[in-house]
Amino acid sequence: MAVVATSTNAEMQSEELIKRQMKKQGIRKDVDVTQLYLADSNLEQVTDLSRFKMLNHLWLNGNKLRRINCLKVNYRLAELYLENNQLVDISGSLGHLTSLRKLMLQRNQLTKLEQTVREFRAMQSLKVLNLFSNPLAQEKEYRLYVIYHVPSVELLDRAEVLKEERDDGRQIYDQEREVLKQSIAFGRRCEGPPIRGVSLMELDDHSDFDPRREVANNFHSPPLANPEDAVTARAMKRSIMQYSVFDWSQVPKFEERRQKGPTDPVPTPQVITVRFK
Repeated sequence: MAVVATSTNAEMQSEELIKRQMKKQGIRKDVDVTQLYLADSNLEQVTDLSRFKMLNHLWLNGNKLRRINCLKVNYRLAELYLENNQLVDISGSLGHLTSLRKLMLQRNQLTKLEQTVREFRAMQSLKVLNLFSNPLAQEKEYRLYVIYHVPSVELLDRAEVLKEERDDGRQIYDQEREVLKQSIAFGRRCEGPPIRGVSLMELDDHSDFDPRREVANNFHSPPLANPEDAVTARAMKRSIMQYSVFDWSQVPKFEERRQKGPTDPVPTPQVITVRFK
């Protein structure tokens, strides 16, 4: 019973702060509350805020909160300030707040990078996110991990997200997509058809070859008596295609890279080139 009483007293403290604010601003109805400032109030718990359906901005920074259990149906929240608390886990607490545009979580005690970032994946409007001064921010490739898994973020830890960082994140965490992308991007048609009797390697050195002359001469060439020679001649006139792809098989996955030391070398993908007709 003592625990229940303590919890109730902690929630009553935030309830009193809310009543004072509403009275000061002349607000009588809960539906008219769009902002609540409960920062720097030494709060350990916050009363359920579900009755404030139109709540848009909420300041809870500078308290002693270890978990967030007060935002069950506050779907309209656009800005949430939770910095300078004692939060150890936000799993299941914020994922439903899909209208958030700004989320401040710096200077807490969040340690689990994957579970924390999972809360942001449905927040397609989230533009500003702060996670610095948490233990999870010390993990290897932390910034690229967050950028890749929360693609809507434009400002992370007070630094603008660059296109190069997004590309690096995709190369690390979506290697299958990158392999497909690189295979398409590097595919190209070689200039001109091959010359009969000339190997592919020799073809690269014949820059003065005019494909129009070869095509024009074909109209006046007599038909070949031997069918095999005709097939060979036709095959030699096909376009040469060249594809280059990255071989990622020797590059360690994300989990493997995190287990390596900071000074351990990371292999780079090798380029494999294939040419065919």
